[in-house]
Amino acid sequence: MTEFQVTSWRDIPSMVASRDGDEIVKIPLHQRCQEAIDEAAMRLGDVDADAYLAGWVRSDWTAREGSPSDVAAEVARDLEESWDEARLAAYLDALSS
Repeated sequence: MTEFQVTSWRDIPSMVASRDGDEIVKIPLHQRCQEAIDEAAMRLGDVDADAYLAGWVRSDWTAREGSPSDVAAEVARDLEESWDEARLAAYLDALSS
């Protein structure tokens, strides 16, 4: 059974990893997510290494049917669709409030 895990900075997803036995697949999300992470860190003042690194979290491993490459691609696509430019902009705007 394949399992996947999402790496995020605070709430913003950055990468999907999936595994089944020794096979591991990692897919970084669209560049707009990394740019939003960097912008969020700046707005929150998390610019020194310790503060920035403290924001990184990994989800629990979650089982899902399919090969590691298929699962990683599906989860990455779902995250990129749900964290589109509008949602990222709204998230960043909320940090400034």
